[in-house]
Amino acid sequence: MLRPGSFLVRAGLTPGQIAMHVFLLAYAFAMLFPFYWMVLTAFRPSQEVFSATFHWLPQTFVGFDNFREAFAKAPLLRFMANGVIICAGILAVQLLTAIPCAYALAKYEFRGRNLLFALVLFALCVPVQVPALPLYMGLAFSGTLDSYFSLMLPFFLSVFAIFLFRQVFRSFPDDIIHAARLDGMGEMEILWRVVVPSASPAIAAFAVFSVTAHWNDLYWPLIVVTSPELAPPPLGMMYFSDTDLGSSFGALMAAATLLTAPLTILFLFAQRHFVQGVTMTGVK
Repeated sequence: MLRPGSFLVRAGLTPGQIAMHVFLLAYAFAMLFPFYWMVLTAFRPSQEVFSATFHWLPQTFVGFDNFREAFAKAPLLRFMANGVIICAGILAVQLLTAIPCAYALAKYEFRGRNLLFALVLFALCVPVQVPALPLYMGLAFSGTLDSYFSLMLPFFLSVFAIFLFRQVFRSFPDDIIHAARLDGMGEMEILWRVVVPSASPAIAAFAVFSVTAHWNDLYWPLIVVTSPELAPPPLGMMYFSDTDLGSSFGALMAAATLLTAPLTILFLFAQRHFVQGVTMTGVK
């Protein structure tokens, strides 16, 4: 005769672990349900959105009509291309600036190093809205508004990247760096050929953070961009809002599904490196 709780013991799970799994499943459901609703609405008519009863599957399946309407209403491929250009440009400059700064803070001994790192931590608390007006005025005076450069400029320097990579580089053995110096390697060569390859998980983790943040950014593009051909994905979604006729929810969700797909694919490919990178830096 099985004693109470023996099944859980044989399964290797305690009641506390069962409760934790139930909580995590409920939390995962809460996080994934909006994506399910988005995809569901992309394949059903807009009228079903306001139905009094909820259905897990479309009652009227419209096929790809909403997707065709989305492509006819707005240049979605252009929006995605703009998002790729902006995110790739920002990420490239962020890595080129943040990695040397983080390496200097982690491995060089100089006066004021702790003060500089304290300023980096302080800058993490400053939102983009604070320098928005001076940046806008500078771009207006220089005549560079409504361009890819104006979309990327405020994000070229990432203090979060400096902090993240500094935590990684601190754990890199000093003996290897000293041995490379004895072999005649220069400091930049040591950084990019010896130190940086060991930080690839952290770089992948930061790439996910950076691309996700700037692919979904609406605040800054709404300020500096007026040309439709330069609109990134979030700004392009405003094409589906009509103050007179209301939003076409089917086409809106079809466009949202298409514009969200690249981020989902990116995370699936970088998931292992992302988790490893976040874990190794101690960032929670």
